Amino acid sequence: MPTIHLQVNGKQVSANIEARTLLVEFLRDQLQLTGTHVGCDTSQCGACVVHVGGRSVKSCTMLALEADGAEVMTIEGLAKPGGLHPMQAAFREHHGLQCGFCTPGMVMSALDLASRNRSPSEQEVRHWLEGNLCRCTGYHNIVRAIRAGAAAGRAEP
Repeated sequence: MPTIHLQVNGKQVSANIEARTLLVEFLRDQLQLTGTHVGCDTSQCGACVVHVGGRSVKSCTMLALEADGAEVMTIEGLAKPGGLHPMQAAFREHHGLQCGFCTPGMVMSALDLASRNRSPSEQEVRHWLEGNLCRCTGYHNIVRAIRAGAAAGRAEP
């Protein structure tokens, strides 16, 4: 079995894995990082979005071997001692979640957008989220949360 070495949420990780192991399986099953959800297994819903090398990816369609040597950030790695990440706080403040199943993927996708555009328009946010599905909301509050979270991120060092 191949061995992978990567940094997950700031911690060095090494593991022997089967070559066919998906990144989402590795994160959930081997590292017990269950905030990354499996919703569709076909890259349609976005519940499995994590950051690899600073960019959002759907971990249900990426082999864990492809992440070898990379930095991986999951929803569990965002909050720092003393409080939520500004994007997480914005989702809470603007009621951008209901059941919460899609929320980790939405937040991770939103952070990638905010890193590229600190002041996205409503249309830009909606376009960016085309790969993330929510079955509970009408997206209005999610869009508001993302715009507020992107703006709050400007104030972070």
